[in-house]
Amino acid sequence: MRWTLKPLPDKEKIEKLAQDLQVDLTIANVLFQRNIETFEDAKNFFRPSLDAIHDPFLMKDMDAAVARIETAIANNENILVYGDYDVDGTTSVSLVASYLKTITPNIATYIPDRYAEGYGVSYLGIDFAHDNGFSLIIALDCGIKAIEKVAYASEKNIDFIICDHHKPGPEIPKAVAVLNAKREDCTYPFDELCGCGVGFKLIQALGVSRNQTIEDFVPYLDLVATAIAADIVPMNGENRVLAYYGLQVINQNPRNGIKAIIHQTKKTVLTITDVVFIIAPRINAAGRIKHGNYAVELLTEMDFD
Repeated sequence: MRWTLKPLPDKEKIEKLAQDLQVDLTIANVLFQRNIETFEDAKNFFRPSLDAIHDPFLMKDMDAAVARIETAIANNENILVYGDYDVDGTTSVSLVASYLKTITPNIATYIPDRYAEGYGVSYLGIDFAHDNGFSLIIALDCGIKAIEKVAYASEKNIDFIICDHHKPGPEIPKAVAVLNAKREDCTYPFDELCGCGVGFKLIQALGVSRNQTIEDFVPYLDLVATAIAADIVPMNGENRVLAYYGLQVINQNPRNGIKAIIHQTKKTVLTITDVVFIIAPRINAAGRIKHGNYAVELLTEMDFD
């Protein structure tokens, strides 16, 4: 193994940071290595605040996504919330579907079968939507490279909204909206959200016209924190804030599905490491053993008993 060491920062800058934070020089040096170079940087890192959550409409196509969903709600259209069978996908579907159900009853979920359909948007899923009268599919944690499948859906008069975090290819699907901070033409300030994080930005945007603030969406952060932990996305920037508050929800007032998992573990206080190695594998197991939709049913269950 070859270690590549970062160049040592300016000694005076380290001394100033150590003085400002009243910490040892060694700690200041470690912080500098992690791009924490000022008191304000350190404050944001050690004391995450909901004030640091970005305006969701900074994400390209967010206005188009919200407009299409609002039209679907107004016209009583059936909306299919679609996502992969892994932790990020099932938490994403659970989050968006559970929020939309507070606005309209015309919501259903779809998780592709791991063995019959594989990852991502499937033709079987689109056929299911067509056969059951769905005119809008919201794809979460997948879809950024589903060029042909989005075109296939369009032929069947089904619109797509894509919420993804994987790196786009040279062509973007011709969907109504493609929410992905990794798009070259997207200037959203943070591009390391997981799929559930992008789904969270979507419901946050939908809440604006309903006079909802970020505090109204904190109860959904147990799902977002679980996805952040499971997907091993960088635990900095907006992810750090979402994970910090999400972990509080997990420990204080989690949704019934997560509460049931915690109940089985006999643990009283969970760390983010516990989320990675205790909660996430149990959610992931559904798609591996039988079907990922069991995870969605668990995470959206209202009755603990």
